[in-house]
Amino acid sequence: MPGGKAPKIRGDAGEREIVKMFGGHRSYWQPGNNKKSNSARGDVLDVPYLGRVEVKRRKDFKTMYDWLADNGALFIRGDHRTWLAVMPAEDLKLLLDEMDELKRQNAGVGT
Repeated sequence: MPGGKAPKIRGDAGEREIVKMFGGHRSYWQPGNNKKSNSARGDVLDVPYLGRVEVKRRKDFKTMYDWLADNGALFIRGDHRTWLAVMPAEDLKLLLDEMDELKRQNAGVGT
């Protein structure tokens, strides 16, 4: 792996942070996760509401943070690609928690 163990350690720590925040579990072995295969798998599995997610840690995503600076979310799209939404993970966690609360409230309505 280029860069030695540091990128792996940083990536593993990022995956653990996401599991702690959102739930799910880490995928320690990712069969087919290579450039030649179309069966690439995410790093964290079974995250509530989100399913499988990919976790990336880099030294900096400066441009993305600059674009997001004073906004609640960032929508980006490459040419001929699907739209992506970027938002602070803490805000997403609050949104998902609110969805859980609404589901609990609606479950109690008919009783």
